[in-house]
Amino acid sequence: MSSEVEIELNPIDFITAGTVGPKGKRVFHLQAGSGDRLISLIMEKEQTRALGEAVTELLEDLNDRYPDTSEGIVNLANFNMNLRDPLEPLFRVAQIGLGYDEVSNQVVLVGQEFLRQTVEDDDDAAIGNLGTDDGEENPQPRVVRFWGSREQFRALSQYTAQLVNKGRADPKKNGRLIYYWT
Repeated sequence: MSSEVEIELNPIDFITAGTVGPKGKRVFHLQAGSGDRLISLIMEKEQTRALGEAVTELLEDLNDRYPDTSEGIVNLANFNMNLRDPLEPLFRVAQIGLGYDEVSNQVVLVGQEFLRQTVEDDDDAAIGNLGTDDGEENPQPRVVRFWGSREQFRALSQYTAQLVNKGRADPKKNGRLIYYWT
């Protein structure tokens, strides 16, 4: 586990998302790498879906303001969208942000760590006193920043849409058989 509070990969060599586990119990991962540095994060399915949609929206807005020569769709066959080993998640994502730097023409994805609340902190939850199991008071959530090209993020967006839709045919059933009586 990394003790760094802020990690920045600028620029990334790749960015992808993937799952581990069977349908209904999949764990979603966001992963990026730069050189010999590999960062994996755990995300919820809905976070993954929202990320893909937000990236698409950002890229459409950027293309209106700063036209890009690409056509808006990438050939995913040109990208290795598989998760890389070792798959050792750094943390679970609480919040995700996106940005753009026009000087470098790079998109940035910012992921912030989810800090689990301990039992002792339940009374203080209303005022946001978060803690971890290691006894540290008011720990700083770790933050990662992945900087990459529009094309890399366009591929991520297209791939996450496919990934999320590979789940159960009816996600409302959540892997259980539901009976109705009338």
